[in-house]
Amino acid sequence: MAKSKSSKGWLKEHFDDEYVRRSQQDGYRSRAIYKLIEIDKKDRLVKPGMTIIDLGAAPGGWSEYCVKKLGKNGKMIALDILPMEPIDGVRIIQGDFREDAVFEELMAVMNAGGESRLADLVISDMAPNISGMGSVDMPRAYYLCELALDLAQQVLKPGGGLLVKLFQGEGFEAYNKALKTSFSKVVMRKPKASRSRSREVYALATGFLGKVS
Repeated sequence: MAKSKSSKGWLKEHFDDEYVRRSQQDGYRSRAIYKLIEIDKKDRLVKPGMTIIDLGAAPGGWSEYCVKKLGKNGKMIALDILPMEPIDGVRIIQGDFREDAVFEELMAVMNAGGESRLADLVISDMAPNISGMGSVDMPRAYYLCELALDLAQQVLKPGGGLLVKLFQGEGFEAYNKALKTSFSKVVMRKPKASRSRSREVYALATGFLGKVS
């Protein structure tokens, strides 16, 4: 079957992309790693000894980057409904974290070794499959953002952080407001590796205020 003009255009843009080429040269799993690298350099997110949870982690680029900085006392946990190739030092949980069994497995991994351990940071690059219809795609995107925030509220230690991908448009202001009720500081980041025509930005929420009883 012949490819459409739009699919040919996407393929050309993809393979001409500086960050796609760099990821291939550097041996990374995806171009998305450069978004996290830039944010981390600016905001010093990832530190040795942290416990970090990566939501929607496949193919694993963000986990791959973080685990190298955590050291032997850190803990890196990656969750996705999709299978992932193993990464040294990363505990991979395949499943939907909305399901009790998957959440319980996550908590068991966090508390392994007899120590009760809350997360320092939750990171999420999750996005829905795009249909091209804004009225469908935006609610799907913000549903995933809400799931990330809900999980963060359950697993973060006081003072912890959440880095989550958002899309500017309907739902943006409401979600930003929700972040500010749980975190002392919220800033937006648009890394260079995020395509200029894309409406994606990353919300970095820090200073988790703790669970609301």
